Amino acid sequence: MAKIKISSKVEQREWEALQAMAKESQQSISGLLTEAVSDFVRKRRLRPAVRSHLEDSMVENEELGYRLAK
Repeated sequence: MAKIKISSKVEQREWEALQAMAKESQQSISGLLTEAVSDFVRKRRLRPAVRSHLEDSMVENEELGYRLAK
């Protein structure tokens, strides 16, 4: 996949922590940022699917919920 160049601003403390992490893990900052963005996107996309399944389950089990509440 083609890579694109981005620009962003972060707090100095976070930047320094990222630099230290890259050095400790012997990875590039670009690699760590790519991994972080990928994880963020995956988590954000998962939530609507999980929410949908939860809502479906609540509808399907509404009567059971009322019984358990008694």
